[in-house]
Amino acid sequence: MDTTAPVDPVDASFDIVARQDAADQALGALRSDVDEVKSRLEKVSRAAARPVIAPADMASPELKGFVDGYLRQGREAELKSVSGAVPADGGYAVPREIDAMIAAQLKTISPIRAIAQVVQVGTAGYRKLVTSGGAASGWVSETGTRPETTTSKFNEIAPPMGELYANPSASQAMLDDAAFDVEEWLAGEIATEFARAEGSAFVNGTGTNQPKGFLAAPTALTSDATRAFGTLQHLASGNATGFDTAPELKLIDLVHSLRAAHRQGAVFVMNTKTLSTVRKFKAADGTFLWSPGVMEGQPARLLGYPVIEAEDMPDVGANALPIAFGNFHNGYLIAERRSTAILRDPYTNKPFVNFYATRRIGGQVLDSDAIKLLKITT
Repeated sequence: MDTTAPVDPVDASFDIVARQDAADQALGALRSDVDEVKSRLEKVSRAAARPVIAPADMASPELKGFVDGYLRQGREAELKSVSGAVPADGGYAVPREIDAMIAAQLKTISPIRAIAQVVQVGTAGYRKLVTSGGAASGWVSETGTRPETTTSKFNEIAPPMGELYANPSASQAMLDDAAFDVEEWLAGEIATEFARAEGSAFVNGTGTNQPKGFLAAPTALTSDATRAFGTLQHLASGNATGFDTAPELKLIDLVHSLRAAHRQGAVFVMNTKTLSTVRKFKAADGTFLWSPGVMEGQPARLLGYPVIEAEDMPDVGANALPIAFGNFHNGYLIAERRSTAILRDPYTNKPFVNFYATRRIGGQVLDSDAIKLLKITT
């Protein structure tokens, strides 16, 4: 005889519902935990993507020793763990943090440095081989003989170098003030003086104890295929009083005298006075050739190419070269010994402390096909 009590369908239904509710609650709790974990991972990911900005009180030990020991108080013993003396320069190499600040500001305020090719060297000199012409090439069958190709021509580039110096000064009271940011002030002063001096040298430098500027290179009217290596091409325009009657056409000729490969990344270089004249040039339909930057910080454009203002470029005048157009990254080489040396001098200009900063910098035209000049004829 079966004594098992029959199952009430209503109770069974309630039991199933209860189990389903419990499962839903467990699943909901699990989803909540997963969402919380995902949220934490996203926060960690965003935090990791943000740049880490170290507070001032977490500067490297060598920087603190250099600033507090040498710059503020003149204790040379502090430099033993920072760098050795640099007898040739008469100073001490600054920590990499200050050197990086100087380099960043130089690139911002030195117009030619911002567009040229810059290489760091560890010695006083630098040499580079540049090929011209290239090797011959051709098509042959699979089993055909390969004729000997011509040998490439090599030209050596050795940028003339000189010692660039700056000599900012501060009072001892300023240096004793703990709130005075010595490294920021010193980097700014050095960068400003360096930028002013090198900006002139990269344009007009003679090459004697200083870089050789690109305007100091020889120029000719001949095209790329026929000019000697190192000679820039210039296009003649206008007269001693100004440009031609249709200057926009000459600017277009200047642009297209540069090979297409160099036009990718090319810029116009001129001073403010010349730019004030060029901004008024119009095309045949009355539109201006010059257009302002579409965003803050973006350079203005002339015929679609950026315009770089370099105050050391000459004004419009007889036999002057007021406008340059080219790819300066390919066309001009700056070689520098990265380490800046500083000598603290509290004696020469009492009660002020002078900081004599030096750096070796050189420069020269690298590829004479990459820069074109507009010359004002007499």
